[in-house]
Amino acid sequence: MNQASMPLWQPSKKRIAATRLTAFAKAAEKRWNRRLAGADYSDLHAWSIEHPEEFWVSVWEQCDVIGDIGATVVTDREKMPGARWFPEARLNFAENLLCRPMAGDALVFWGEDKVRGSVSHAELYQAVAQTAAALRALGVVRGDRVAAYLPNLPATVVAMLAAASIGAIFSSASPDFGVQGVLDRFGQIEPKVLFACDGYWYNGKVIDCLGKVGEIAARLPSLQRTVIVPYAGNAAGSAAVGADIAAIRQGVSLADFLAPYAAERKVRFERLAFDHPLYIMYSSGTTGVPKCIVHGAGGTLLQHLKEHQLHGDVKPGDRLFYFTTCGWMMWNWLVTGLASGATLLLYDGSPFVGRGNILFDYADAEGMTHFGTSAKFIDAIAKIELAPRRTHKLSALRAMFSTGSPLVPEGFDYVYANIKADIQLASVSGGTDIISCFVLGNPNGPVHRGEIQCAGLGMAVDVFDDDGRPVRGEKGELVCTRSFPVMPIGFWNDADGARYRAAYFERFPNLPMRVWCHGDFAEVTAHGGFIIYGRSDATLNPGGVRIGTAEIYRQVEKLHEVVESIVIGQDWPPGSGGDVRVVLFVKLREGMVHDEALEKRIKQVIRDNTTPRHVPAKILQVADIPRTKSGKIVELAVRNVVHGAPVKNVEALANAEALEHFRNREELDS
Repeated sequence: MNQASMPLWQPSKKRIAATRLTAFAKAAEKRWNRRLAGADYSDLHAWSIEHPEEFWVSVWEQCDVIGDIGATVVTDREKMPGARWFPEARLNFAENLLCRPMAGDALVFWGEDKVRGSVSHAELYQAVAQTAAALRALGVVRGDRVAAYLPNLPATVVAMLAAASIGAIFSSASPDFGVQGVLDRFGQIEPKVLFACDGYWYNGKVIDCLGKVGEIAARLPSLQRTVIVPYAGNAAGSAAVGADIAAIRQGVSLADFLAPYAAERKVRFERLAFDHPLYIMYSSGTTGVPKCIVHGAGGTLLQHLKEHQLHGDVKPGDRLFYFTTCGWMMWNWLVTGLASGATLLLYDGSPFVGRGNILFDYADAEGMTHFGTSAKFIDAIAKIELAPRRTHKLSALRAMFSTGSPLVPEGFDYVYANIKADIQLASVSGGTDIISCFVLGNPNGPVHRGEIQCAGLGMAVDVFDDDGRPVRGEKGELVCTRSFPVMPIGFWNDADGARYRAAYFERFPNLPMRVWCHGDFAEVTAHGGFIIYGRSDATLNPGGVRIGTAEIYRQVEKLHEVVESIVIGQDWPPGSGGDVRVVLFVKLREGMVHDEALEKRIKQVIRDNTTPRHVPAKILQVADIPRTKSGKIVELAVRNVVHGAPVKNVEALANAEALEHFRNREELDS
């Protein structure tokens, strides 16, 4: 075998024999009288696509879903959108997360290096019982919206489970969102209750939130209660006093909200339809007011169970971590880990406390088995030459997940050389749109450098060229050609579904049937894996040739001098509506300067490793690069600024002030 095609990691036969994916295949073989045990992953995936009724029933049964499955698996399966999965089923999402026979911790929490704690399963259940009783007493019923403006705290998990137990719809935003960003989201869905924090820590600093909460509550007329959760104020010795909370419209402390229900011990779970709304999620919103994406309880549960247990090999007693805020869908994904018997390891704050070591300290201290993070975090710790393999034991760690942006091949190298050699590195990709993944990991398969391991079971993922034809070894549009249970119910306030259809189903109008077009520029590899090259709407088209932005980032960020970069296509000549030229902006290490020699090296490394079309026409230095709250760089927002167009929702950005580094640059006039 050619050295370049050798996998970076291959699970041992002993490890494969012990995975939940292997157990699933054996049970499904017996259940359906099909040859699945011992089959290649491609055969198992083909069965899941060709016989989805069998596959999804097996997921329900083998993942021990609590509820009534009904007699019908799917109606109108060929419709996209329009298929209905498990139309006779009845279940409750919260019941599936809370009612497992487990002892020990349900949640462990670290708030930077300031706060540590844990919540047992019994304590979590009781907290949900009390919170649900308080919500019911307030008049919250199925279909009402309960919102959270909270850090990644145990209290956030409790609020979600309490809302879901009733059948209310939960929606969350991170407290680093500004007032308008929260109103752009929650103002559309009109919540009845808002859970919010007094403040939070970031990089050792206390950030007060009560002023923002007061302004938000004043501008949400639908609110009947604003519940203040103590966090940073308490620990800092300056807890919000009653007068502070009284100044907030409908404000009440969490303790006072729950006090009348201290004796409550039982949760009353409402078993509802499979597609009953569970979550409202939001598009990133950098090009307009965020879309409100509604996800159903049954589809979310089944998909997450499948991804955790079959693709991530999460087992009862495992310790599951994902670095995320409550404004990113990875929080929702993480929380469902309770349904697989895992203890959730929650973290709030900067991942760079202790020079980037705190998350690895957490892994050692708590026996972390699954470490989830972003590709940008891996890039960042590689840049500072962190080597956890030498400083930490990581003895329990079996898998590392990466998402948020494409993980470059050098990122794969770094993980295996500097974090742990015997680990499943699962680069995953999907998004808020499906609250899960299209392509992700396979615990029974090899990891190849720079590749996502496989398409998700039950997901008919493909890559199409511009004419809607499947391609292999070529770049194209990531699509899903058949319906699946975790497709959104629709968008909020989109009664006829027109906006929903336009978002995902109208890219290939000439095909005989609709397909989901996800908006990723991707490739199917020779191994049956996937490479994501960036968002389709951010691809560059110099001379009419499509170029994925990730191809340029990979080369530029190899250079020691470059911390990070962002690339756009600038209309050239301006206003011509014709060609574009590639413009690269670089953020350099402190003390480094952008000179002719560095520019020459950047262009040379891009030319040598890609094509002449990838070489930027202009390279400019910037002090910072704008990103969303979940850490994604925003190419479209930068492109709008360069072209003098408005960025319609700067509140979606974590550092909106960075956009000013791109405005009215004289260098772009020639």
